[in-house]
Amino acid sequence: MKIAAGVEYRGTYFAGWQRQHHAPSVQEHVEQALSIVADHKVITVCAGRTDTGVHAVQQVIHFETSANRPDHSWVLGCNANMQSDVCLRWAMPVDGSFHARFSALSRTYRYVILNRKYRSGITHGLVAWEHRPLDAGLMARAAADLIGAHDFTSYRAVACQANNPVREIRRLDVTREDQYVFIEIEADGFLHHMVRNIAGVLIAIGKMDRDLNWASEILHARDRNKGGVTAPPGGLYLLDVEYPEKFGIPNPAYEGRILLTV
Repeated sequence: MKIAAGVEYRGTYFAGWQRQHHAPSVQEHVEQALSIVADHKVITVCAGRTDTGVHAVQQVIHFETSANRPDHSWVLGCNANMQSDVCLRWAMPVDGSFHARFSALSRTYRYVILNRKYRSGITHGLVAWEHRPLDAGLMARAAADLIGAHDFTSYRAVACQANNPVREIRRLDVTREDQYVFIEIEADGFLHHMVRNIAGVLIAIGKMDRDLNWASEILHARDRNKGGVTAPPGGLYLLDVEYPEKFGIPNPAYEGRILLTV
Protein backbone atom coordinates (compact mmCIF):
# COMPACT_ATOMS: atom_id res chain seq x y z
CA MET A 1 0.00 0.00 0.00
CA LYS A 2 1.21 3.52 -0.78
CA ILE A 3 0.40 6.29 1.68
CA ALA A 4 0.74 10.05 1.12
CA ALA A 5 0.98 12.46 4.06
CA GLY A 6 1.44 16.14 4.80
CA VAL A 7 4.19 17.17 7.21
CA GLU A 8 4.50 20.51 9.00
CA TYR A 9 7.72 21.44 10.75
CA ARG A 10 9.88 24.14 12.23
CA GLY A 11 13.28 23.56 10.67
CA THR A 12 15.32 25.61 13.14
CA TYR A 13 16.93 22.67 14.90
CA PHE A 14 17.20 20.31 11.94
CA ALA A 15 19.88 19.96 9.25
CA GLY A 16 17.17 20.17 6.59
CA TRP A 17 14.71 17.54 5.40
CA GLN A 18 17.15 14.99 3.98
CA ARG A 19 18.63 12.29 6.19
CA GLN A 20 22.17 13.15 7.36
CA HIS A 21 24.95 11.13 8.96
CA HIS A 22 26.23 13.99 11.12
CA ALA A 23 23.10 15.85 12.28
CA PRO A 24 19.36 15.39 12.95
CA SER A 25 17.07 15.68 9.94
CA VAL A 26 13.31 15.98 9.58
CA GLN A 27 13.23 12.91 7.34
CA GLU A 28 14.94 10.72 9.91
CA HIS A 29 12.63 11.96 12.66
CA VAL A 30 9.46 11.34 10.62
CA GLU A 31 10.63 7.93 9.43
CA GLN A 32 11.37 6.79 12.98
CA ALA A 33 7.85 7.73 14.08
CA LEU A 34 6.20 6.13 11.03
CA SER A 35 8.22 2.96 11.56
CA ILE A 36 6.86 2.65 15.09
CA VAL A 37 3.28 2.96 13.85
CA ALA A 38 3.85 0.58 10.91
CA ASP A 39 5.88 -1.87 13.01
CA HIS A 40 8.41 -2.09 10.18
CA LYS A 41 11.07 0.20 8.70
CA VAL A 42 9.55 3.04 6.66
CA ILE A 43 11.39 5.06 4.00
CA THR A 44 9.84 8.32 2.80
CA VAL A 45 10.04 10.33 -0.41
CA CYS A 46 9.35 14.08 -0.21
CA ALA A 47 8.10 16.76 -2.59
CA GLY A 48 11.06 19.04 -2.02
CA ARG A 49 14.18 18.80 0.15
CA THR A 50 14.36 21.84 2.38
CA ASP A 51 17.68 23.16 3.70
CA THR A 52 18.94 23.56 7.26
CA GLY A 53 16.74 26.00 9.16
CA VAL A 54 13.96 26.09 6.54
CA HIS A 55 10.37 25.39 7.62
CA ALA A 56 7.34 23.75 6.01
CA VAL A 57 3.61 24.29 6.30
CA GLN A 58 2.86 21.49 3.85
CA GLN A 59 5.67 19.15 2.91
CA VAL A 60 4.13 16.22 1.04
CA ILE A 61 5.63 12.76 1.38
CA HIS A 62 4.79 9.22 0.33
CA PHE A 63 5.85 5.85 1.68
CA GLU A 64 5.03 2.21 1.10
CA THR A 65 3.84 -0.08 3.85
CA SER A 66 2.41 -3.52 4.46
CA ALA A 67 0.64 -2.24 7.59
CA ASN A 68 -3.11 -1.66 7.43
CA ARG A 69 -3.92 1.39 9.57
CA PRO A 70 -6.80 3.89 9.52
CA ASP A 71 -5.78 7.29 8.23
CA HIS A 72 -6.18 8.92 11.63
CA SER A 73 -3.99 6.26 13.23
CA TRP A 74 -1.06 7.24 11.03
CA VAL A 75 -1.53 10.87 12.07
CA LEU A 76 -2.13 10.38 15.79
CA GLY A 77 0.40 7.58 16.19
CA CYS A 78 3.13 9.40 14.32
CA ASN A 79 2.56 12.68 16.19
CA ALA A 80 2.68 10.88 19.53
CA ASN A 81 6.19 9.73 18.65
CA MET A 82 7.60 13.01 17.36
CA GLN A 83 8.87 16.13 19.09
CA SER A 84 6.65 19.19 19.16
CA ASP A 85 8.21 21.05 16.23
CA VAL A 86 7.19 18.36 13.70
CA CYS A 87 3.72 17.00 13.02
CA LEU A 88 1.80 14.94 10.49
CA ARG A 89 -1.21 16.96 9.32
CA TRP A 90 -2.98 14.26 7.29
CA ALA A 91 -2.41 10.82 5.76
CA MET A 92 -4.28 8.90 3.08
CA PRO A 93 -3.82 5.93 0.73
CA VAL A 94 -3.00 6.93 -2.85
CA ASP A 95 -2.85 5.31 -6.25
CA GLY A 96 0.36 3.43 -6.94
CA SER A 97 1.29 5.93 -9.65
CA PHE A 98 1.51 8.80 -7.17
CA HIS A 99 4.98 10.17 -6.44
CA ALA A 100 5.49 12.99 -3.95
CA ARG A 101 8.21 14.57 -6.05
CA PHE A 102 7.56 13.65 -9.68
CA SER A 103 3.75 13.97 -9.60
CA ALA A 104 3.94 17.57 -8.32
CA LEU A 105 2.75 20.27 -10.71
CA SER A 106 4.17 23.18 -8.73
CA ARG A 107 5.58 24.20 -5.37
CA THR A 108 4.99 27.44 -3.49
CA TYR A 109 7.40 29.01 -1.02
CA ARG A 110 6.95 32.05 1.17
CA TYR A 111 9.81 34.17 2.51
CA VAL A 112 8.95 36.26 5.57
CA ILE A 113 10.92 39.40 6.48
CA LEU A 114 10.46 41.39 9.66
CA ASN A 115 11.19 44.95 8.57
CA ARG A 116 11.74 47.24 11.54
CA LYS A 117 14.66 48.84 13.37
CA TYR A 118 14.92 46.20 16.10
CA ARG A 119 14.93 42.42 15.89
CA SER A 120 12.24 40.21 17.44
CA GLY A 121 12.75 38.21 20.60
CA ILE A 122 9.68 36.10 19.79
CA THR A 123 10.05 35.15 16.14
CA HIS A 124 13.83 34.66 16.09
CA GLY A 125 14.58 31.78 13.71
CA LEU A 126 11.09 31.99 12.21
CA VAL A 127 11.52 35.15 10.13
CA ALA A 128 14.34 37.03 8.47
CA TRP A 129 15.08 40.52 9.77
CA GLU A 130 16.03 43.68 7.90
CA HIS A 131 16.40 46.87 9.92
CA ARG A 132 16.53 49.24 6.95
CA PRO A 133 13.20 50.23 5.33
CA LEU A 134 12.19 48.03 2.39
CA ASP A 135 10.21 49.36 -0.57
CA ALA A 136 7.92 46.38 -1.25
CA GLY A 137 6.50 48.06 -4.37
CA LEU A 138 9.98 48.40 -5.86
CA MET A 139 10.74 44.79 -4.97
CA ALA A 140 7.53 43.65 -6.70
CA ARG A 141 8.45 45.54 -9.88
CA ALA A 142 11.90 43.95 -9.92
CA ALA A 143 10.40 40.51 -9.23
CA ALA A 144 8.19 40.75 -12.34
CA ASP A 145 11.28 40.34 -14.54
CA LEU A 146 11.85 36.85 -13.12
CA ILE A 147 8.40 35.47 -13.96
CA GLY A 148 8.34 32.90 -16.76
CA ALA A 149 10.68 30.13 -17.91
CA HIS A 150 14.33 31.16 -17.63
CA ASP A 151 17.83 29.82 -17.07
CA PHE A 152 18.29 30.52 -13.34
CA THR A 153 22.00 29.69 -13.18
CA SER A 154 22.68 33.04 -11.48
CA TYR A 155 20.16 32.21 -8.77
CA ARG A 156 21.27 28.73 -7.80
CA ALA A 157 23.92 27.54 -5.38
CA VAL A 158 27.36 26.81 -6.78
CA ALA A 159 26.99 23.26 -5.47
CA CYS A 160 23.56 22.73 -7.09
CA GLN A 161 23.47 19.33 -8.77
CA ALA A 162 20.46 19.87 -11.07
CA ASN A 163 21.27 19.00 -14.69
CA ASN A 164 18.96 21.66 -16.13
CA PRO A 165 18.97 25.22 -14.73
CA VAL A 166 15.71 26.19 -16.49
CA ARG A 167 12.69 26.66 -14.23
CA GLU A 168 9.33 28.34 -14.78
CA ILE A 169 8.23 30.86 -12.16
CA ARG A 170 4.45 31.11 -12.45
CA ARG A 171 3.88 33.68 -9.72
CA LEU A 172 6.18 35.94 -7.73
CA ASP A 173 4.44 38.36 -5.37
CA VAL A 174 5.96 40.85 -2.94
CA THR A 175 3.56 42.37 -0.42
CA ARG A 176 3.74 44.26 2.84
CA GLU A 177 1.54 43.77 5.91
CA ASP A 178 2.47 46.32 8.57
CA GLN A 179 6.07 45.54 9.58
CA TYR A 180 6.30 42.31 7.57
CA VAL A 181 7.29 41.92 3.93
CA PHE A 182 6.30 38.66 2.21
CA ILE A 183 7.86 37.19 -0.92
CA GLU A 184 5.68 34.39 -2.27
CA ILE A 185 6.87 32.37 -5.24
CA GLU A 186 5.28 29.51 -7.18
CA ALA A 187 7.22 27.52 -9.78
CA ASP A 188 7.30 24.14 -11.48
CA GLY A 189 10.43 23.43 -9.45
CA PHE A 190 13.33 25.11 -7.71
CA LEU A 191 17.11 24.92 -7.85
CA HIS A 192 19.26 24.68 -4.72
CA HIS A 193 19.05 28.01 -2.81
CA MET A 194 17.02 29.54 -5.66
CA VAL A 195 14.34 31.12 -3.46
CA ARG A 196 16.82 32.45 -0.91
CA ASN A 197 19.01 33.89 -3.66
CA ILE A 198 16.01 35.61 -5.24
CA ALA A 199 15.04 36.95 -1.82
CA GLY A 200 18.58 38.27 -1.26
CA VAL A 201 18.52 40.18 -4.54
CA LEU A 202 15.04 41.61 -3.96
CA ILE A 203 15.99 42.72 -0.43
CA ALA A 204 19.02 44.58 -1.81
CA ILE A 205 16.77 46.32 -4.33
CA GLY A 206 14.13 47.03 -1.69
CA LYS A 207 16.60 48.84 0.57
CA MET A 208 17.95 50.64 -2.52
CA ASP A 209 21.47 49.26 -2.41
CA ARG A 210 20.85 48.19 -6.02
CA ASP A 211 18.72 49.61 -8.82
CA LEU A 212 15.44 48.23 -10.17
CA ASN A 213 17.02 46.36 -13.09
CA TRP A 214 19.53 44.41 -11.03
CA ALA A 215 17.35 41.27 -10.69
CA SER A 216 17.01 41.08 -14.48
CA GLU A 217 20.71 41.81 -15.07
CA ILE A 218 21.70 38.96 -12.77
CA LEU A 219 19.24 36.60 -14.47
CA HIS A 220 20.65 37.24 -17.93
CA ALA A 221 24.28 37.01 -16.77
CA ARG A 222 23.78 33.28 -16.06
CA ASP A 223 26.66 33.45 -13.62
CA ARG A 224 26.28 32.81 -9.88
CA ASN A 225 29.28 35.02 -9.20
CA LYS A 226 27.23 37.97 -10.45
CA GLY A 227 24.44 37.23 -7.97
CA GLY A 228 23.63 38.67 -4.59
CA VAL A 229 23.81 37.46 -1.03
CA THR A 230 21.86 34.32 -0.13
CA ALA A 231 19.10 35.35 2.30
CA PRO A 232 19.11 33.50 5.67
CA PRO A 233 17.06 30.27 5.93
CA GLY A 234 14.91 31.18 8.93
CA GLY A 235 12.43 33.21 6.89
CA LEU A 236 11.68 30.50 4.33
CA TYR A 237 8.61 28.23 4.32
CA LEU A 238 7.54 25.50 1.93
CA LEU A 239 3.94 26.61 1.81
CA ASP A 240 2.20 24.25 -0.59
CA VAL A 241 2.65 21.57 -3.25
CA GLU A 242 0.11 21.24 -6.06
CA TYR A 243 -0.83 17.88 -7.64
CA PRO A 244 -3.28 16.72 -10.31
CA GLU A 245 -6.83 16.59 -8.93
CA LYS A 246 -7.09 12.86 -9.61
CA PHE A 247 -4.87 12.14 -6.60
CA GLY A 248 -7.12 14.05 -4.17
CA ILE A 249 -4.22 15.49 -2.16
CA PRO A 250 -5.55 17.81 0.62
CA ASN A 251 -4.64 21.48 0.46
CA PRO A 252 -4.71 22.80 4.04
CA ALA A 253 -1.81 25.19 3.43
CA TYR A 254 -4.05 28.26 3.38
CA GLU A 255 -3.19 28.55 7.08
CA GLY A 256 0.32 29.51 6.03
CA ARG A 257 -0.99 32.71 4.48
CA ILE A 258 -1.57 34.19 7.90
CA LEU A 259 1.80 33.07 9.25
CA LEU A 260 3.70 35.21 11.68
CA THR A 261 1.85 38.49 11.78
CA VAL A 262 2.60 39.09 15.47
